[in-house]
Amino acid sequence: MPDLPTPQDDTEAALFSECWDAVLSYADLCTSGSLTAHQLATEAFTLGMREVRAAASTHVRGAGSRTARLPTIPALLTAVRATAAAWEAGGQGHKLDPELRLWLNSGSAARFCGPPLGRPVALRGLRDMQEADAALLWLAEVEALPLPTVARRLGLDPATVADELDQVRGLFRDRCHRAHLDSPMDAQCRSYARLLDAVTRSTVAETPGDLSRHLATCVRCAEAAACLRLHGGGLPGALAGGVIGWGGLAYLERRRRATEVRLGAGRPGGADADDREEGTGRSRVLRGGLLATAVLLSALALGVSMMPFGGSAEDTAAAQDDRQPVAGPGVSRTAARPTATHSSSAPASATRTERRPAPQKPDPEPQGTSSATHRAGPANTPATTRPAGCRVAYELDSQWPDGFQATVSVTTDQALTGWEVSWAFRDGQRVGQMWDATVHQDGPRVTATAADYNKAVAAHGTLSFGFLGSLTGGNRTPYRFTLNGSPCTVS
Repeated sequence: MPDLPTPQDDTEAALFSECWDAVLSYADLCTSGSLTAHQLATEAFTLGMREVRAAASTHVRGAGSRTARLPTIPALLTAVRATAAAWEAGGQGHKLDPELRLWLNSGSAARFCGPPLGRPVALRGLRDMQEADAALLWLAEVEALPLPTVARRLGLDPATVADELDQVRGLFRDRCHRAHLDSPMDAQCRSYARLLDAVTRSTVAETPGDLSRHLATCVRCAEAAACLRLHGGGLPGALAGGVIGWGGLAYLERRRRATEVRLGAGRPGGADADDREEGTGRSRVLRGGLLATAVLLSALALGVSMMPFGGSAEDTAAAQDDRQPVAGPGVSRTAARPTATHSSSAPASATRTERRPAPQKPDPEPQGTSSATHRAGPANTPATTRPAGCRVAYELDSQWPDGFQATVSVTTDQALTGWEVSWAFRDGQRVGQMWDATVHQDGPRVTATAADYNKAVAAHGTLSFGFLGSLTGGNRTPYRFTLNGSPCTVS
């Protein structure tokens, strides 16, 4: 697989840790397989960070003047879209999802890089906000992070972050209302602008029949309505679709489910319990919001819109995704896929979350397997130190019907100048790609050997690497972990 982008400093390393999963999740939606997803995500992350640095530099040179720019995560997601467009233009379109290719060659895609006043209202509204406010809105609404988590990430007071979010929602609405009024509109759209503003401000007012019919045939006004109506839970869908474009609702569903799985893995009590309670409430609102957004836009019969998301809700629920998601733990391959031949009318279909398997007691070694540890790493990278003790944490990051992604972390009691980590699979799993280590597999036995840049590990330090694997049946936790030949305790 391609090398992961290398952060230039500690700040970028922190950004990589916070943003890579989101970038990889959207890149997987845009491509036809896990290898290609990593390649697209790597190129896009490099491009996006270059643009983020350039925008920050421009802001500093502007002596305090505010430069319109997106928060880091949506900026990186738009870099994924831009990189995919460059692939299509450069003859690499065969690596992309076929429906994305149709969208990239439609007028819908052109809107995102066309004249500013013709771009989606949500994109313009978010860019017109202070970056800190926009980041709060995006993390809470689209990434679906619990508010205590958002507060910690942005350095806000957990006791007041909910009030700040309410204020930011209002600011976003005002920016979108202004952007809608500034948009080129015909006489009919202009005549409905004031009524649209009044109806979407109220939590009880019914939409007049003539306005409802207009929204059923006008993409631009329907987009504006989704951004202006803060009640009903449709804001996340309006944000994701208006900023990301193709696949916005599918990305939103993936991020929501990824958050649900992470919260479900927390321990009872403490901050995790607060996060779980907050996350559960947000999940209920978001599910309703996806449906509300889809219902609002479902009457659009124009064939092409800002985020093509195909067919009816029943068609979407029946669609099958034949690709392997490589990011977003707990997202199954049956997650909803966008289509480029219909309007953005259907919500992401309900998907069955793949839960992390419960820890299993070690089984007897499979028959026919030698009890001796198989040492099959490269001969030119010897294990130079035999540690006195080691502890292994095996994390199943995500799983789908025929594959999974996992991370292995090993803590060593003694310093190492080279290492090999070995284990045995129970259910015939096979390692496909591995990063931060070189892999060799012989039957159920797998050996991961240090890369050149991470051979040295301090005493009581931790080494870590990840991989993609394939499976044909079960996916129980591996056993017989060793570090440089010495058995390790699995935590």
